[in-house]
Amino acid sequence: MPDRDRRLLRIASARADFLERGDPADLGVSELLAASWQRSRAAGVDAARWEAPFTPDFDPRSRLARCAEPVLAQLHDDTADVAVVIALTDRNARLVQRRDSSREVGRLLDRVDFVPGFAYAEDSVGTNGIGTVIESGRPLSIVGPEHYSEQLQQFACTGSPIIDPLTGRVEGILDLSTLADAWTPLMHTLVKSAAKDISRNLLLDRSQAQQALFETYVRADARATRQAVFAFGESTCMLNAAAEGLFSGEEQRAIRRHAAFVMTRRDRASDTVDLASGRRIRLRGTRILTGGQTAGLVVIVELIDPTAPHPSGPAQTGADAEPQGTPFTIERLPDVAAAAPDPAARELVGDLRRPYVPIADGRAPAWRRAGEQLQTALANGEPTIVLGETGSGKFTLVAEVFHATHPGGRSMTIDPGQLDDAAPFDLVTLPTTHQPTLCIVPNIDQATTAGVTFLDRLLPALARSGGRATVAVTLSDARLDADLPFRALLGHFTTAVTVPPLRSRPEDLDAIVVRLLAQLEPNRQVRLAPQAQRTIARYSWPRNVSQLREALEYALQRRPVGEIRADDLPSYCHTSKNRPLTPLETAERDAITAALHDLGGNRQAAAQQLGVSRSSLYRKLHRYGITL
Repeated sequence: MPDRDRRLLRIASARADFLERGDPADLGVSELLAASWQRSRAAGVDAARWEAPFTPDFDPRSRLARCAEPVLAQLHDDTADVAVVIALTDRNARLVQRRDSSREVGRLLDRVDFVPGFAYAEDSVGTNGIGTVIESGRPLSIVGPEHYSEQLQQFACTGSPIIDPLTGRVEGILDLSTLADAWTPLMHTLVKSAAKDISRNLLLDRSQAQQALFETYVRADARATRQAVFAFGESTCMLNAAAEGLFSGEEQRAIRRHAAFVMTRRDRASDTVDLASGRRIRLRGTRILTGGQTAGLVVIVELIDPTAPHPSGPAQTGADAEPQGTPFTIERLPDVAAAAPDPAARELVGDLRRPYVPIADGRAPAWRRAGEQLQTALANGEPTIVLGETGSGKFTLVAEVFHATHPGGRSMTIDPGQLDDAAPFDLVTLPTTHQPTLCIVPNIDQATTAGVTFLDRLLPALARSGGRATVAVTLSDARLDADLPFRALLGHFTTAVTVPPLRSRPEDLDAIVVRLLAQLEPNRQVRLAPQAQRTIARYSWPRNVSQLREALEYALQRRPVGEIRADDLPSYCHTSKNRPLTPLETAERDAITAALHDLGGNRQAAAQQLGVSRSSLYRKLHRYGITL
């Protein structure tokens, strides 16, 4: 019997034992797979009964789908003779698009609802190549008996997360599905490469939208002598001095809410708004479209007489005309680049033109000191290394401080892990720019030898710019002593700034939570209950702001509106010990906290539900630092 068949037979036997006894110990499978089976069981997934939930509100024309389109087309062409089905999902594991290279495999997948609109989250259908990728956060393959559900046993699914390079957030999953007997490890490499291509397109799409938004805003501000000008994008808000002087903070928020409404619609949207203060305003401006969707909006806001009748603007004509009376002109951007074979898709540097979105106004002394040191270094054009723990806000702080110091400047991000000798970056024109320019290289420790060679040529060129262009790199302080290629670049830097971790900023925690909730759901009325605030304050957040953001995203999924309670937060927030846990320990900890939540903290009832003695439960509570 071939080794592959023996392995699958062993996994099938382990799965049968697990379903019969529910004991994860000594299964002879990987910790990742055992933990996924445990999560599936804890979520109540029935291995013998199939039920994939359908959600009709998925968006087949989303930004993710638009950026994936050329990559999916290329991948479909490349696999024309391979028995696979290509699927794209959103971050909630809902299928958004599907392309069949094999009609036969497609017909079989139709029988398990592997079609757009259906969700393949792990807590709905068990271990699979989409939901388990989301849970683990890394590319993986689930083959044959590794699936939790009986109905998926005949398939092999290979999925890879699609990560937005700017936010670091998983935006969706790219999946290749085939029959278990036809699976090959080459699919793992293929899907990872294609997912990276989509991630690059997300960066290109955002860069050109931000650039167009910024340039349109600057032109409008120059023409509007004393008028209020606002610019709104996906995560952007800019306003001129006149807008700050004319409108209060609450009125500015009302204008932003109406602009967000206008951005979601292509039909007639009211250009006249009555503010709660009693004042009436009129909006006119420019929509920035990409792929048929509004990527940004620049508006000029005028105060009008509250008794005046609603005006009707002149009608537009042409293919890009708005519905009659809507006072917004159109600026259409080109589609994003095609897949990696096209050189344009390998562009690594994009002008972010990041707006000023304040995070530097923290009260913690160490945070304020880091901001002041960065401001001095960037104002003087000093090449700077920014140290700090993962997720502590190094990249965001650098970009904000730079744009606060140089309002008309531009910033560029360079992915060090993707640099090579063919990187399309002009070493001549950048240093001769008349604009203050900052090159940000996040996670410099990920630079390869070829990337270090590239940066070794770039950094002296920046130094010759006379202070007009400089560089800031971010580095986890845990990697500073690592014997990696980036160490050859340290001689180019003159300043080092350390950003404190979140646990050293307790006085800033409430403001950070408010800011993150406003970013995640700007149009929802959500707030933290006092108990949830205390839970967040007690936890030490080893992955800092990025982990806090993930925890709030999780809570918002469970409590979309209203008051977020402590039990809406992830299980790990209720622990006081933060040592790394194995997947099996994580599953056990989550099962204990879930039982305590369900039973109102009753230890005796929780022990009975979990099938352990009270003394064993108390030992586990101490072991995991569970404080419920």
